[in-house]
Amino acid sequence: MRSPPAPFRRRLLAGAAAWAGAAGATGAGPPFTRSASATLWTSDADAIDRVVAGLPGGWTGASPQRGHRLREPAAWDAAASEERVGVLVVGGGIAGLAALRALDRAGLDDARLLDLEDAAGGNARSIRLGGIDCPLAAHYIPLPDERNDALLDFLAEQGLWRWHAGRRTWSERHLCHSPQERLFIGGRWVEGLLPAADASPGLRDALRRMSAAVAAAARDAEYRIPTRQARWSAALDALDAQAFDAWLDARDLRHPLLRAYLDYCCRDDYGAASAAVSAWAGIHYFAARRGFAGGDDGGEADPVLTWPEGNAWLARRMAAPRAARIRTATIARAVRETPGGVDVLAWDFAADRPCRFRARRVVLAVPLFVAARLLEQPPVALRSAVAAMRWAPWLVTNLLLDEPLSDAPGAAPAWDNVIQSSPALGYVDATHQSLDPRPGATVLTHYWALGGRDDAELQAARAALLKDDWRDPARRVLLDIAVAQPDVLRKVRRVELARYGHAMSVPRPGVRGSKALAALAAAPAHGSRIHFAHSDLSGYSVFEEAFFHGERAAAEVARAERG
Repeated sequence: MRSPPAPFRRRLLAGAAAWAGAAGATGAGPPFTRSASATLWTSDADAIDRVVAGLPGGWTGASPQRGHRLREPAAWDAAASEERVGVLVVGGGIAGLAALRALDRAGLDDARLLDLEDAAGGNARSIRLGGIDCPLAAHYIPLPDERNDALLDFLAEQGLWRWHAGRRTWSERHLCHSPQERLFIGGRWVEGLLPAADASPGLRDALRRMSAAVAAAARDAEYRIPTRQARWSAALDALDAQAFDAWLDARDLRHPLLRAYLDYCCRDDYGAASAAVSAWAGIHYFAARRGFAGGDDGGEADPVLTWPEGNAWLARRMAAPRAARIRTATIARAVRETPGGVDVLAWDFAADRPCRFRARRVVLAVPLFVAARLLEQPPVALRSAVAAMRWAPWLVTNLLLDEPLSDAPGAAPAWDNVIQSSPALGYVDATHQSLDPRPGATVLTHYWALGGRDDAELQAARAALLKDDWRDPARRVLLDIAVAQPDVLRKVRRVELARYGHAMSVPRPGVRGSKALAALAAAPAHGSRIHFAHSDLSGYSVFEEAFFHGERAAAEVARAERG
């Protein structure tokens, strides 16, 4: 196949390079040469432009416009209605839903929840595209730590595991079906997300030394998920103070295939490149689970629970029994403590008017930078924590295809499909969990973490993401997939994109060990009636951390209410 004219190629590659830089793609190892058979280019140089121009689609999911109402001044005397509640949970993501559920179980049936979107769930929401459920962001959880009793109890309630012959047995229906992961490298697919150890000189040795380094770190300190249940130590402080890349360099762990994989892991769990996160975070990714299972063959994937709609499956099961207590399309705009409780000024988007809530206590289950904006008098610890933290933007794209993609040589189609040297994170197949053997329409959910390698890249990516034109990012997503699957251009029928300006907290050096974060995660001091509950309090954003902080804050409230 011939290459397109140079101006067209430069235009596409320039756009892709801008996002690649913002995603930190150039920070770890050189890209791999793409074989001619796997290139994007077709005989028509304007293929992508024509495809995107004819596609229906647009922005879906979270509304930046609603969130940006926080920037406007709030007038306390303008409230058109007032409602008294016992406990008000502000924020309907996983932390907020977990808090509401725990308050309900503690007998506090006068608790209520506010969320700015039309459905609760935060980053764990979903849509239907062509009759197929697909996630808007979070799409799986690893099997929990055996000591995480609260989360295990919730998952048992949902029928995800049971005791059998004295062992915890997970439901095969909800475990990710095999094959789970594959990597596109050198013009073909290989199983797993690491090439085999003999794929490159020195890789076997690099994998063994990385495994030994993670094991040594795990012997010196405790790593758990949720991380706040682990004992913090001077050894962890030292790791948290340095960048992950610097820690790897100090151990001469420089093999490009290893570094590309570790960079991918950081972008996947933390939203930013390995150059941007702390050594604690990089090690925690492995040490809090099964260690670094590199081995000679790239290791075996950790078991995960997943659903076509992603973690919305779990969010709905927290929300549905408490639907009457959840008020959506309502954004909190200001929070202040009073002698007898807490006042919350909000905006009701459905009625297009302000409203006010008077509560005995408030749980702020929102990102910490939002909490700082809401509070009339934010505590010193909150201001200090927010000043040190950054939040990664993300783009999540769902593409409706009229039939499965024609596969490149190598490993069979998998749930998670990653392209080596891509600035993005690859795509998952929403119908992979289906038990129907007949091929048909499917949805690919493509993930792009845009936290970058430093503040400048993060801010540039966020600014680009918040522009109105959805077709530019749609082009880049198709360009990325077509490197491995050129026929995506023929088979895509609709594109829906969800953008998140502040999707997840980046565990930068010094964040997890911050005394300010520790103070906010503790019970309120000096009789305060405001409790903090968000995964930010762990320094990074995953389901288990959000669930833990929701449960923790609810337990604090229940103790305080009992006196």
